[in-house]
Amino acid sequence: MAVDHVEWLRREGRIVVVGASLAGLRAAETLRAEGFAGELTLIGDEPHEPYDRPPLSKSVLLGKASPLHTELPHRWEIDAKWRLGVAASGLDLTAKRVRLADGDEVEYDRLLIATGVRARPWAKEEEARLEGVFLLRTREDAAGLVHRLKAGPRRVFVIGAGFAGSEVASACREMGIPVTLAERAGAPLVGALGGVVGAVAADLATENGVDLRTHVTVTALEGDAAGRVRAVHLSDESVVEADVVVVSLGSLRNTEWLAGSGLGAGPRGIACDAGCRAFDFRGIVTDDVFVAGDVARSPHALFGYQFLSLEHWGNAVAQAETAAHNMISHGADRRPHLWMPAFWSSMFGVNIKSVGVPPMGEQLVITQGSLAERRFVGVYGCQGRVVAAVTFDNTRWLEFYQRQIEQGAPFPVEYPTMDRRPEGRQPVDAQFPDPSLPTHGPMVTLSGYSPADQQLVFHPARH
Repeated sequence: MAVDHVEWLRREGRIVVVGASLAGLRAAETLRAEGFAGELTLIGDEPHEPYDRPPLSKSVLLGKASPLHTELPHRWEIDAKWRLGVAASGLDLTAKRVRLADGDEVEYDRLLIATGVRARPWAKEEEARLEGVFLLRTREDAAGLVHRLKAGPRRVFVIGAGFAGSEVASACREMGIPVTLAERAGAPLVGALGGVVGAVAADLATENGVDLRTHVTVTALEGDAAGRVRAVHLSDESVVEADVVVVSLGSLRNTEWLAGSGLGAGPRGIACDAGCRAFDFRGIVTDDVFVAGDVARSPHALFGYQFLSLEHWGNAVAQAETAAHNMISHGADRRPHLWMPAFWSSMFGVNIKSVGVPPMGEQLVITQGSLAERRFVGVYGCQGRVVAAVTFDNTRWLEFYQRQIEQGAPFPVEYPTMDRRPEGRQPVDAQFPDPSLPTHGPMVTLSGYSPADQQLVFHPARH
């Protein structure tokens, strides 16, 4: 009888998804596609149905897409109850209830948390409220910024030269708008790709007319008598006049609502096992609470069971599908989340793509092309094995290096296909900053190790 009840809960029952964005939608679709016929509720703090965020800092800023029309297509009819425009405010694990900000409660048999991240705001609230100061995370953010850019500002100032900040600077230059880009580290993209590649990104920015300021922080935003931003003060005591400021200081994981819930949740995300089951604060895995997307911290077998927090579109989709499958499967039928980290960006006319986890790299070797030509493949190594690769306008070899990562190939790499150009093809220090120092926009966060020391052979499905 107990087995029958468990099976009924698996295929029927009540599933609640907190987070109505990419991961939440894809999880809901997977649940229905794999036979879940019970009650399905999606809770989202924004009033919109799920929409795509990457275009907001790319095509939307350039006027190639409307910020109000980046909805995610529904691949399956999900027959769900939508609770949009109301945030989750608490979780009672014992009673299996999600508390909402409007005072309502939603009961569940199984819960998926996919609350994602939000943009890190400017720390000084009064300055953050100045007219002309923008974040770029939501469609409202994008709509407001596009409106201001179309009005032809005298100068845009971007705080933070990670991927998002660099994309905004690139869009401004493509529109002919003067832009200053400020970064605490020594070059753009340093937290994500290291100083060697960051130097290439710096050259790209300056050659395209960006006023790049490195090794500086912003100390204050100055407003005029009408409450509009007029200037930015820097730590080197310089002052830059600007009437639009874009704050691009990375993200914060949306876990505050779980305070006191008993889950293993904090500023670095929600810890979960390889099957997407959340840990409680004692390190014991739950069996009815799952996690997916940007808010998750999960161990990855390919990278020494390091817990990774991945702010990647593809990871959100793959992890949501794995979590949904496992929520309605027997233990033996559950599968681990083993997505290969991958990321892409486009700025100043150059396409940048990476696979693996570049911030794990201690050394870097350029295997194809040339840094000077801004067309190359860089391979990262850690403790004698390949852990990542990045390409600038040279994706031909990326799939090959992805297989090398999957197979634990040795580093330095030696292949007859390597270019024999003057750069020598010798490994150099990848020049990642001290991990204890904040940098802007690393897309992968290394956040501790699992106690597991088991070795797992990775055999990804290929179609």
